[in-house]
Formats: sequence, structure tokens, C-alpha cells
Amino acid sequence: MTENLTLTAVRGLTVGHVHDAAAATGCTVVLGPFVAAVEVSGLATGSRELDALSPLHLVPRCDAILLTGGSAFGLAAADGVVRWLEEQGRGFPTRAAVVPIVPAAVLYDLGVGDPRVRPDAEMGHAAAAVASAEPVPEGAVGAGAGASVGKLLSDGLELAGVGCWSDTAGGHVVAALAVANAFGDVLDERGRIIAGSRGPDGAFLDTAAAIREGRAPDWFESRRVGENTTLVVVATDAPLGKMDLQVVARQAMNAVVRRLSPANTSFDGDILFAASTTGEAGGRRASPVDVLSIGLRAQMVAERAIERTVRR
Repeated sequence: MTENLTLTAVRGLTVGHVHDAAAATGCTVVLGPFVAAVEVSGLATGSRELDALSPLHLVPRCDAILLTGGSAFGLAAADGVVRWLEEQGRGFPTRAAVVPIVPAAVLYDLGVGDPRVRPDAEMGHAAAAVASAEPVPEGAVGAGAGASVGKLLSDGLELAGVGCWSDTAGGHVVAALAVANAFGDVLDERGRIIAGSRGPDGAFLDTAAAIREGRAPDWFESRRVGENTTLVVVATDAPLGKMDLQVVARQAMNAVVRRLSPANTSFDGDILFAASTTGEAGGRRASPVDVLSIGLRAQMVAERAIERTVRR
């Protein structure tokens, strides 16, 4: 039996992809419930209900996380996820109804496929309905169906997608799912470019170096603002509350900085979610050393997942 090295290696999580291959767009749903936090580092984000992940927010946990293409239009897919969860009786209990809590983040894929087709409520509902604990498919699937990297030039970008990785060596499982749709280049663990902007000769241009040296095209800023985002979900079965998960999310965001160049720019909407399927078990908080250990493992698996978005 093949080892599961994807996000569903964390017990309690299921993941569903739905996409329109012809239109190159889709969405990915991670179903819980789980305690979660978020780190927002990009300056061109599109999102919904991120406030529910604050340690100060009333709700103790969320029911799902949605990653979706379609830019701001794709947030409509969250309505379908909410509807599916309500049909299952899953959500935050109130006097009048059970209210599903579904934070969501979008990426811009309108320039790759058919910009008139975007994930909608029906696609979100379908993704929730097909979610399973099986190993998560990688590549041009779900929210990664229209993902690409290396946007410095008008052409020469490279297609990307969904990548996953997990680590089971430290007593608790830590896993990641990433969708790379970055303005910049993707790097390997040695800092070498493995995907990104290419020149007419097919060689990598090194986006960061080109911008530092003033070699960005004159038209670049007006055409590429807000068209890029890398989305990551890291998860664990370690017992962590919102405060600890906020620390983990911040640590794990270093993966984006290490594997994308440049990262967290004004052209990117980078968002990373951190989740625990157990929460603060027994009401006891993890020690600072344990939190750092989980955070470093989350960074490691997120790095591998980002690399696999273009390796796969």
C-alpha cells in the first residue's frame, strides 16, 4: 500500500477537487471540522471569513476551508460549500440554525483559460460532496487547474497546480497542500529556479534579479497587478489552539519566502492557513518548544508542497 504523503495524511481531514479543464479553473475544499489560524502576507488578496480564524473571534473552529480560482468571482463557490455542510447538519450551532463556517481564499486564473467561466456555488457544493480521505490528487486539478508561475513577461509563463507533502516522523502528522499561482519563480531547496519566467531562448530570466536591475517591461505594472496568489493549507493532528496555530502559520509562511522569488509582493495575494484537527485537547496548551517544532515541520512540508506544484 502506497504511503499517503498528502494533506489527508492528517486524520480527520477530507479534500475534494472540482474543476473545468477546458476553462482552466476550479476549486478545492478541505473539510474538517478543525481549529485554524491564518497568515496573510500578500498585498493582493481575495478572501472571505478570515476574521473567524482570529483568536479573538467567537467561533472556536471552522468547518471547511475553500481554495478557489476565479479571482473575486470565485468566492461564490463558498456558498455551495456552506449549503452542503448545512445539508449534513455541520456548523456552528445557533438557536435558529446550524451555521457552517467556511473561510475562503481566491487566486487569479482568468488569464489562463476562459475568463467567463468561474467557480460558482454549484462547483463548491460538488467539491464538498466528493471530498474524501484518499491521497489528494496533485497537478492541474481543483483550485490549481488554471494556476501558473513566472509572470514577468507577456508570454513565457509556466503552468503550475496543486502540490502536497506530509511528515509523520515527529509523533504527530504535519502535512501541506499548496497552490502556486505566483508572479515570481519557484525555487528548489538549493535556491535554483525550477519554474518561472523564461526569455525567448527558453532560459530562466530570474524575475527578482530582472526587477532589481530595472529590466522589467514598461507595461508590466499595469498588466500584472493583482493577478497572482499562492495559497497554502498546513494541518496537523497535534493538539494546538488558535494562538499556537497563529505561530505555526507565521513560521510556515517562511516556506513561501524560501521557495518563491520574489514572494509576498504587492502583486501577490499569498495566504497560508494552519489547522489542527484536535484543537487544545484536554484544555492544555502545547509548550513553546513543541509549537516551534510543529511550525518548522509545517514550513518544511509547505516547501515541498510548493515545489511539487510545478514538479507534478
